Amino acid sequence: MSYQALYRAFRPTTLGGLVRQEHIVRILKNQIATGRIGHAYLFCGPRGTGKTSTAKIFARAINCESPVDGSPCGKCAACKALADPSNLDVTEIDAASNNGVNEMRDLREKVQYPPVACRYKVYIVDEVHMLSDSAFNALLKTLEEPPKHAVFILATTEPHKLPATILSRCMRFDFKLIPQEDIEAHLKEVFKAVGKEYEDEAVAAIARAGAGSMRDSLSVADMCLSYSTGKLTYADVNEVLGSADFYEIAKLGEAILTENVSDALTETEKVLSSGKGAAVLARDLLSFFNRCIVAKTCKNGNALLQLPAEMFAETERIGKAAEGQALLRVSEIFAEVETDLRYSVSPRVVLETAIVKACLPETGGGAAALQRRVEKLEKELSALRSAPQQARPAMTVEEAEEDPFSADVRADAVRQAYAVPPPEAPAEAYSAPAEAYAPPAREEGRKGAAVNALEPDKRKSAFAYFLRALRKGAKNGVLFTMCQDLESGFEGDTFVLVTDSDAIYRSLRREEHEKAIREALASVGIASFQIRLKGEQADPVEEGIERLKQNFAGTDIRVK
Repeated sequence: MSYQALYRAFRPTTLGGLVRQEHIVRILKNQIATGRIGHAYLFCGPRGTGKTSTAKIFARAINCESPVDGSPCGKCAACKALADPSNLDVTEIDAASNNGVNEMRDLREKVQYPPVACRYKVYIVDEVHMLSDSAFNALLKTLEEPPKHAVFILATTEPHKLPATILSRCMRFDFKLIPQEDIEAHLKEVFKAVGKEYEDEAVAAIARAGAGSMRDSLSVADMCLSYSTGKLTYADVNEVLGSADFYEIAKLGEAILTENVSDALTETEKVLSSGKGAAVLARDLLSFFNRCIVAKTCKNGNALLQLPAEMFAETERIGKAAEGQALLRVSEIFAEVETDLRYSVSPRVVLETAIVKACLPETGGGAAALQRRVEKLEKELSALRSAPQQARPAMTVEEAEEDPFSADVRADAVRQAYAVPPPEAPAEAYSAPAEAYAPPAREEGRKGAAVNALEPDKRKSAFAYFLRALRKGAKNGVLFTMCQDLESGFEGDTFVLVTDSDAIYRSLRREEHEKAIREALASVGIASFQIRLKGEQADPVEEGIERLKQNFAGTDIRVK
């Protein structure tokens, strides 16, 4: 007898032999026990979960003269008759190749004839979603009111493609994907039956490759039986599946997680040059990152992954060293790549681009990339704060006035020259005695002579003299702080203070602030001054009124 594939040789023959479809088995057993057999059933769910096998078992069970726990006995006349391939009481129809209206019309005519040797005439229509619209219409009336002896069992992986009129006339049973542990248990029984020794990790790898489909797992197991002549090992299964070497993938995955572009591309080249395809490498990377997540987050990680001890230790080391957000991000990238590779004419370029993208998270355009750039800036700022600060060399007042940079730099130089606390200093810093902020002894200050900032050789330092006088005379540090960043200059004998802030401009124009500024300037020999907003031109009328106020300080001058 010719060799029979494992998924055919070990196809279940009883409802009890089905793996993890208990919710369906229970309903069907009760219907058989009570004789409440429906006329139309719809079995839907992922491939390899037992739809067709259940349909065949149920078709024989409803015809069995003495079913055992809802399953055919295999001994009665009906069971023996159905075991004959020439029996037409149970008919299987492949809707993928018989999807036209003529086939459904033929079925509608034949269904009227009673069964030959059984109680029911059963029609199993596999892949029913492949029927054309006209074929569905031809089947509809017969499906709604079939003869009493007819039972229809429709099987499909895509129930959403069926018309609602068909769905509403069937009892629907949804088959579930089979858990990995149940697939492993069944595979071990199969290997035991065929006399094949195995490693538990090898069986676990086959079950993972099946992804919930028993038929897919048995197909992989069939290849593994032919590949290995001795004990089936984990490495044998990886070779059959075409996966790259575990340690090569681990090294590449670690390079990606540590954002080492050079090492990542080098390892990629090494794997691809060994003959592995880009799609296989992308799938292996996605699987590796998933294992890292499991090893990082689950206490019993190896109980779930079923890896050899040394492989799990390496996976756990890499997973725990990586950030959870990084693992999630690279998993999402390679999940998208697996789809993109199906339609790409340059799969290698697509894969290498994804690897570079995973290694350089800040180069992206999404929220994750923005967050990464912010985190990088925060780390750099933290490093700057923790590093020892180097004191800026002190500048003289003349150097501060001639500084080519912004007013902020000049103001900072003035603070250094006069030991003035910065604007962010606490308020109590300004309550110290004025002597604490005394300027360094220089020229007239040392001789005790009065300073006249209008003298030609003193004009360059006029702003510094003004700040010193303002610091001594101001009652609070707020005005002094606002004046530090002002720009200054002479227009004739008028000293002009300029700001680019509208709020500071309005505050300086307040009566009490103007008075304090006037007194500070008068103390250094400047009688005429103006406060302007940057870009504003001098108003001659306002200038004249200001001059009058200064020349006649004791006179009440009102502007109407």
